Amino acid sequence: MDELGHISHWRAVMAGSLAGMVATIVTYPTDVIKTRLIVQNRLEPSYQGIFHAFYKIYHQEGLRALYRGVSPAILGAVPFSAGSFFVYISLDTIWQQPIIHFTPLQNFANGCVAAAVAQTLSFPFETVKRKMQAQSPWLPHYGGVDVHFTGMTDCFRQTVKNKGVLGLWSGLTPSLLKIVPYFGVMFSTFEFCKRVCLYRNGYIESPLNYKLTPGVDQSLHPQELRELKLLRRENFEPRKSALEN
Repeated sequence: MDELGHISHWRAVMAGSLAGMVATIVTYPTDVIKTRLIVQNRLEPSYQGIFHAFYKIYHQEGLRALYRGVSPAILGAVPFSAGSFFVYISLDTIWQQPIIHFTPLQNFANGCVAAAVAQTLSFPFETVKRKMQAQSPWLPHYGGVDVHFTGMTDCFRQTVKNKGVLGLWSGLTPSLLKIVPYFGVMFSTFEFCKRVCLYRNGYIESPLNYKLTPGVDQSLHPQELRELKLLRRENFEPRKSALEN
């Protein structure tokens, strides 16, 4: 950060990408189990539940199977974070007004647009990740994957060879139908919660708008603002007489 505590756009993108990578690595085994539960034959299920799937995958295929496909997942976090962030910082130009003045409806639309762009950019990595998670010699028909491969690079190559380049974006529409409203709600809720915090700390007059409270220095930290309010209250309150005390 600079002397004023601001972070550059590139460093913000890097921080968001690294955060996404760490979160992906920590939670990845559950994502593999989810994919296996989805692709298994429901008439002859290979797994009876989450814990059974975890136990069976670990003992049949080893710990590495629980992280199969983690490489494209990590790589996909970069275009996803970069795409969503660059859309977000460009919104003031699109709407021709500062971000702090956006309405809840604008924030919802902003989240939807950012998610749509980010998901479209990163979806080829998502496609390869799901194929790698599903492919297993222990499942009927090798997990039902439409191509057979030996690794991430080979999966990209086989998918393009058999399905064409657009095959990397196969399934994008249902994915967007899920993630676009999700991020729209998340963005609008996030911005509203920020306004509630600003209102409770006395920076704005109402959480429903962004009208600044008159006479409040917006550069003050919440604790400094509370101390200033307390000092002003003590200065304006009439002192009690010795008899009242």
